[in-house]
Amino acid sequence: MKKVLLALMAAAVLAGCATAGKLTSGERLALYRAHAGEPVKDFRYFGSLNGWTELGDSALAVWTKPNEAWLLNLSGPCLDLSFAPAITVTNMMGQVSAKFDRVIVHGNGPMMHVPCRIDTIQPLDVKALRESERQLREAKLAARTEEQGDGGN
Repeated sequence: MKKVLLALMAAAVLAGCATAGKLTSGERLALYRAHAGEPVKDFRYFGSLNGWTELGDSALAVWTKPNEAWLLNLSGPCLDLSFAPAITVTNMMGQVSAKFDRVIVHGNGPMMHVPCRIDTIQPLDVKALRESERQLREAKLAARTEEQGDGGN
């Protein structure tokens, strides 16, 4: 896992000031995958999702509790996921299943949205993920500060 974190930090340094310390979707996806467990068939939740994080156009993390999250890998690109103000996850009786349930992206207009099938579900180590995100943001900010100190050379 340290190798993955070091590779991500090196990529962050190369990205420099372009994102001013903010992680790109690709960086977040790599980070989340590094903290994901083995795929599971399904997960349970009741009520509404506690939150979600887009990870590009074919993956997202859904938060069922403040310290419980799942990486959902989709069967293909899900249009407008990166710009969506809201999503819905279909489920039957509080259970979301891989290969069966879908993510529905809600946009700003009355357009009909095509559901995106969930291909795999992986539990996330939320505590380790948050710590790695913090370290990566700090590394990007330090690289930006160093670059500015060198006059951009």
